[in-house]
Amino acid sequence: MSFHSLPLVINEIRATEAVLNRIYDAAKIGLKGDNLALAAGLLPKAYRQLCELDPLAQLAEEKGRAEGEKALTQVLHTAALEGDAKVALEILKHQHGWVAKQAITVDVNQQISILGALAEAERRAADVVDVVAHEPRPQQAQALTSRKAPNRQNA
Repeated sequence: MSFHSLPLVINEIRATEAVLNRIYDAAKIGLKGDNLALAAGLLPKAYRQLCELDPLAQLAEEKGRAEGEKALTQVLHTAALEGDAKVALEILKHQHGWVAKQAITVDVNQQISILGALAEAERRAADVVDVVAHEPRPQQAQALTSRKAPNRQNA
C-alpha cells in the first residue's frame, strides 16, 4: 500500500471588483449571511474571512443593502403618493410609529344588568352564610342541620 501525497493548494481570497459586485448585488436583493456568500460565489467561511481581512467586502454588503432598501422605499412612496391608501397606512405605521385611534363604546343597559347580577349574587350568598361570623344565620341554621350526613351511630 502506497501513500499518495496530496497537493497543497492555498485558496487565496481577494476582494476583486467582480467579487465585490457579486456581494453588492446579493445584499441589494436582501440576502444575508451564508446565502449572501453562496450567491456571491464564495463559501461562507471564505466570505467571513474576506470580511475580516478586507473592509471593502463589508462595505459592499452594507452599500448593497442600503441601495436595495432605498429602491423599495421609493416604490412604496410613489405608490402612496399616487393614492394607494394601504401602502400609505403601512408607511405611517412602520416608519413614523403612527397608531390608529381605537374607539370604545359602553352600553349602559349592559352595565346595569351586570350590576343587577352582582347584587343578586350577593343577596344569594348572604342568605346562606354570614361572612363576618362564619356561621349560618338563624333562619338557615335549621335547614342546614337537617342536611347533615348520617353518622354510624344514627345509621
